[in-house]
Amino acid sequence: MLTNRVIGAFTFRKGIYSEVEQDTSFTSTAWLLVAVVAFLSQLGANSAGSPGIGKWLLGSVIGTVFAVLGFALAAFIISWVGSSVFNAQTNFEEMVRTLGLAYVWNIIGFIGVLALLSPTLVCLLSPVTLLGALLGFIAWLIAIKEALDLDWVQTIITLVIGLVVNIIISILAGVVLGIFGLSAAGLFGLFGG
Repeated sequence: MLTNRVIGAFTFRKGIYSEVEQDTSFTSTAWLLVAVVAFLSQLGANSAGSPGIGKWLLGSVIGTVFAVLGFALAAFIISWVGSSVFNAQTNFEEMVRTLGLAYVWNIIGFIGVLALLSPTLVCLLSPVTLLGALLGFIAWLIAIKEALDLDWVQTIITLVIGLVVNIIISILAGVVLGIFGLSAAGLFGLFGG
């Protein structure tokens, strides 16, 4: 059943997101899909110019945590915007199920591990990952439309508002973490670590 749903997401099968929206047993599977796909995608993203296997894996694990948190934030914001602004009948778990299935498109990022074979492959892989990101964006639009039952203009507005808020929060979190990271690095150097 999961395989059919993943294939349905990759082939843009009509009604697949409405199906998982109603299936409350799919919530934990959606979270698992997001975590696994995020990890594989991070392995690909962190492989180019990786200084060593330990740092590559650690960077991938940390990137996965932030990707899952970003996903949760996006699902929350999109469900909030849809229900608050457009009076859509939805909740956070429904958005997790639908967007979690659409998240499978992020698996395309895993092909970045091919850069381990040769750094020049990054130039060849970039258009493929860009196309995968575009198709993933389309999958999110379809998932949001089916979950919120909105027209296309409202769906696009909901996604854009959700992405803008998510980007702003991500930038703020990055600044805070960057300041903390610089402070920790300075203290580490100060004490001869």
